[in-house]
Amino acid sequence: MKFVLSFLAALLFPSPAQAQQTGLPPAPSLAAKSYLLYDFTSSQILVNANGNGRVEPASLTKLMTAYLTFTALRQNKLTLEQTVTPSAEALLIQGEESRMFLDKNKPVTIAELLRGLIVQSGNDAVRVLAETIAGSEEKFVGLMNRETQRLDMNDTHFANATGQPHPQHYTTAHDLALLAAAIVRDFPDHYPIYSLREYQYNNIKQANRNRLLWIDPYVDGMNTGYTESAGFCLVASARRDNRRLISVVMGAASDSLRATESQKLLNYGFQYFEAVRLYQKNQPVASVRLWKGTEDKIKVGFRSDIFLSVPKGQLAQLKATMETQQPLIAPITGGQKVGMMKLALGGKPYAEFPLVALEPVPLANVFSRGWDNIRLLFQ
Repeated sequence: MKFVLSFLAALLFPSPAQAQQTGLPPAPSLAAKSYLLYDFTSSQILVNANGNGRVEPASLTKLMTAYLTFTALRQNKLTLEQTVTPSAEALLIQGEESRMFLDKNKPVTIAELLRGLIVQSGNDAVRVLAETIAGSEEKFVGLMNRETQRLDMNDTHFANATGQPHPQHYTTAHDLALLAAAIVRDFPDHYPIYSLREYQYNNIKQANRNRLLWIDPYVDGMNTGYTESAGFCLVASARRDNRRLISVVMGAASDSLRATESQKLLNYGFQYFEAVRLYQKNQPVASVRLWKGTEDKIKVGFRSDIFLSVPKGQLAQLKATMETQQPLIAPITGGQKVGMMKLALGGKPYAEFPLVALEPVPLANVFSRGWDNIRLLFQ
């Protein structure tokens, strides 16, 4: 049996009379195969145009290469000062691959390789990092595919570490947004490398291919990609007033177009949505009836702050409904899921978040449990 409690959170939201009844303008229609706008602050998708359709990632593959390198650094398997000598195999460049211009006779540090990977998009840097971390690019690709599972990138499969076209090398705009968000969230100390506009190695200076770093003051990174079959692709991240959005544009017709289309998407999200904190972590949202425990009520809430992005002017139309499974029986552990908080906007489902117990409650003694058994017969 479900116990449903519906309520308007008067302390959190303005009264309905204050709401501005303005409709949300349609999202921009972009000249791209697929695109998606992700609100990092609230973990919401604000715009999704074929975002779950399979596409080639091209050099956006290197987001995963970077993620695994950052992970190896965190696990002390690598250090930034560590030097490696590139192998002849790693320096084999096919066709017009982008490269860092590594020298087989010149040791290079992990810090330099990271900049060659992120700023210069060097395939030679990718292969050296892959060999250093896993022993070979093939084994490194195995690590990449395992990491996709952990990050819930369920529609992604890698066949190489550089992004070269391959029938079994694919992803989606949605999965790339998850990966970009994971880099920002998990490695804030390394993320600033993505904001570098240029990098010089071996007396060769190369500019970052992310044009938005020059034309949009709010954009502070991410990654570009291009192959003839994939088209021009861009994952961009921008921050305004402590709010971060991530855009993914796949398959644009030109370098300049992927930048302008990405900017349209980011501007739309910042202009027409606002992010609000609905609930604070570890603060009780309600007390729920509990049976057979040392307490007859348990405080429920969230283990992290809950943010939500809503169309500007429509916050007062938000309605929260708490659902818990009843009867709720002890013992209960702290952090155990006990229900869901469902949010509707304008009468339509909008978002939902799991409710957890904020404190443990052990079993009561035999007498109290027996008395609760009798009372439950009449519920």
